[in-house]
Amino acid sequence: MRTVRHPLSPSTSGTQRELLSLHYGSAGAGPKVYIQTALHADELPGMMVLHHLRHQLDTLEAAGELRGEVVLVPVANPIGLNQHLMYAHLGRFELNTGENFNRHYPDFATELLDTVRGRLSGDEDHNRRVIRQALDQWLMAQRPTTELACLRLHLLRLAHDADVVLDLHCDFEAVMHLYVEEPYAHTPRADALARCLGAEAVLYAKGSGAALCFDESLSGLWWRLAERVGADTPVPLACLSSTIELRGQTDVGGAWARQDAEHLMQYLTHLGVVAGQAEPLPGARCAPTPLAGVQTLRAPHAGVIDYHLTPGTPVKSGDAIATVVEPMSNQATAVRADIDGLFFQRQIQRWATPDMDLGKIAGATAFKTGELLTP
Repeated sequence: MRTVRHPLSPSTSGTQRELLSLHYGSAGAGPKVYIQTALHADELPGMMVLHHLRHQLDTLEAAGELRGEVVLVPVANPIGLNQHLMYAHLGRFELNTGENFNRHYPDFATELLDTVRGRLSGDEDHNRRVIRQALDQWLMAQRPTTELACLRLHLLRLAHDADVVLDLHCDFEAVMHLYVEEPYAHTPRADALARCLGAEAVLYAKGSGAALCFDESLSGLWWRLAERVGADTPVPLACLSSTIELRGQTDVGGAWARQDAEHLMQYLTHLGVVAGQAEPLPGARCAPTPLAGVQTLRAPHAGVIDYHLTPGTPVKSGDAIATVVEPMSNQATAVRADIDGLFFQRQIQRWATPDMDLGKIAGATAFKTGELLTP
């Protein structure tokens, strides 16, 4: 294993943080898989997963059992990891700018279209090489001026040429679920990922409508370019990039982490990164559903939240998911499902403010447009 330290631009005099990447296997020997965790720095389960995965990869590499390349970033956001106020960890937004650490990544299809258009041909493999070379050159030419921009650039440079990119996150309280872009949702690699991890919801969108997330920036390059250059110039879906929600914020126990590491190792074997015969894939626990088909449950007023259901419960339209009780007036209002689907996520806190997001239901029918993700 090779360790690389990537210094970040100092945010102020006398301080400097760094990003750490761990490189297993040999570049170009086989498929490349990039895995990072805690881009939202207060989402910790992935750190424990990579703790266990590292031990397995160390053993496999020593035995010569790696047939590809695996890059791990065990702390993808050292800036957010250091943001605390009165013992509360604030790891989702950079305090200096208010920007979400997982938004505002480049639209590479727009950036690279003019560069690659005249160099593409009718050969898909040739086009893959041309696009990756152009992407590498674009990234190497960037000169970030802030610590946050420097962090984003380092992460993209590490991941840009990977065949599979896994961005490990978690929700408040939730079941295992994945986000993928729609063109990839029914591909064999995405199906295998969902099966190996035991995902209970796989949510897809052709662009979430928000400022691009890390995973959308990388996978979006390929389908967006394909749409712009036309069918006569084949552009492969060369990077499956997925945001993986490892259940909830408190699901950091060793049993969960060891299981998830084993499941990721099963996926690496399936991809051919690890030598040996892959086990038969587990059965799918869900079918992919549109992100535009997710109902966000909203608090009707302030009050104490009394949840009636736990994440992972199938629901029907009209089912009561929670009751919000305002203690001074004693008003109690039921919050109900408007769609059939899976109640897969809920809040970790139990005091609601008006219109607060109380939870989400994954439905099979798209009904929303615009921004599909929370800020």
